[in-house]
Amino acid sequence: MSATERTAVGAQPSAEIVAVTAGTDALEMLANEVARGRCILFVGAGVHYPPPSGSPFEASYPKECRPPLGKDLAQLLADDCRLAETYPNELANIRNLSRIATFYEMQRSRNQLIEAVQNAVGRATKPSAAVRALAELDFPLILTTNYDQLLERALVKVDKNPRKGVYDPAGLEATTDFPDGAEDPKRPFIFKIHGDVDVPKSVVITDEDYIQFTLRMGDRDALHPVPETFRYQFKRMPTLFIGYSLVDYNLRLLFKTLRWKLDPAQRKPAYSVDLSPDPLLVEQFERRDRYVQFIVQDLWTFVPELYRRVKGKEMPL
Repeated sequence: MSATERTAVGAQPSAEIVAVTAGTDALEMLANEVARGRCILFVGAGVHYPPPSGSPFEASYPKECRPPLGKDLAQLLADDCRLAETYPNELANIRNLSRIATFYEMQRSRNQLIEAVQNAVGRATKPSAAVRALAELDFPLILTTNYDQLLERALVKVDKNPRKGVYDPAGLEATTDFPDGAEDPKRPFIFKIHGDVDVPKSVVITDEDYIQFTLRMGDRDALHPVPETFRYQFKRMPTLFIGYSLVDYNLRLLFKTLRWKLDPAQRKPAYSVDLSPDPLLVEQFERRDRYVQFIVQDLWTFVPELYRRVKGKEMPL
């Protein structure tokens, strides 16, 4: 079972991990920055995890309202293109989304692959209480690898007017940017770094898409796939990662690429919410390199507590 899956089912963190993270009140420091509108939010698919059994939020987010997580989307695609019949040796990779998406594209077409993703994460899904709570908080800059539009819809519901940019794999035009995006949290700038379901060419899902994305990360200045506003503000604001496990190779590559040239004196704190962080990554990222501090909580414990500290009231159901 992966670290991401352990987090999903609510496994308890090991004593060693607790010992690493329990010495500082990272949540209090983070809440202070969020309250000031001075924190970058980095959102992954895990933000759509279901509430655990017995949670007061359990009934508010039934399965039919949730978009599939990456492993579930991979399973849907595999079943749809009858992968087990055509490539029975690939059953060991049945939860590997980028690989399964590659097979799907080969079996069908790029158009059908994107349509399948659109159907899976489309309008029938709804933002959870956790996503709505994050939308209420004043994050001026939001970077997300999610294809869905649930966070954007939640932002509009709380009378915010988000400005949006979407990754362009071709890189022929300047990346959409809003230089004042870090100054007005009521008009947050959200950038879809792995694409948006309404912009088919932007979706990063197959192995080849990820290779192209990695190549694009070497582009300079206006053609860089990540807007300059974000790259500049990484030096000035802390970052909150939520909905991710840093075990994910693609996330670590993205994280390192965005921050590796920063002098340690320029690095603002980065916090990763993960109920069961990988011990090796804790040793490397937190203890040795001091790239990130892990907050050892699950989504449905962390978001209500952050909301309570920032807003001074309980998170709505």
